Amino acid sequence: HCVSLSSYANVKKCSNEGRALMQLDFQQFLMKLEKLTDIRPIPDKEFVETYIKAYYLTENDMERWIKEHREYSTKQLTNLVNVCLGSHINKKARQKLLAAIDDIDRPKR
Repeated sequence: HCVSLSSYANVKKCSNEGRALMQLDFQQFLMKLEKLTDIRPIPDKEFVETYIKAYYLTENDMERWIKEHREYSTKQLTNLVNVCLGSHINKKARQKLLAAIDDIDRPKR
């Protein structure tokens, strides 16, 4: 998928201002990319946008979002939980979300 998702998926800390800057940076990236190519729509644009928007989810919405978005890797989902919710949820809630990611990653028996 798009190289820019790797950047967002490797974020170590994210404030509210940082979330807004992610969206602004991505929009700037898209505008410049659209000037360089005639390809429309830009490949994987929605994939990255959806991931960035997930940084705004609450703890309650995140578990459902994780289960509905299996297109993201375990690493991407784990980082989303640890960075986006890590500072304002308790350890038990974080473990519950990480367990939901593990359940998706495990092969069905």
